[in-house]
Amino acid sequence: MKYEASLDGFRAVAVTSVVIYHAHQSLLPGGWAGVDIFFVLSGFLISKILLSEYSAFNT
Repeated sequence: MKYEASLDGFRAVAVTSVVIYHAHQSLLPGGWAGVDIFFVLSGFLISKILLSEYSAFNT
């Protein structure tokens, strides 16, 4: 799987929003959305790895 640097930015935004939410909830009341972004991104990456390994195994 090729490294995609653009996904690091999404990860950074997600983690930063959660940290800000825990530090000052009034600054970012929707900080829980960072957790959703992080899990969606993780699911995408894990699925991509599993599918590439599955296709390599079955060829």
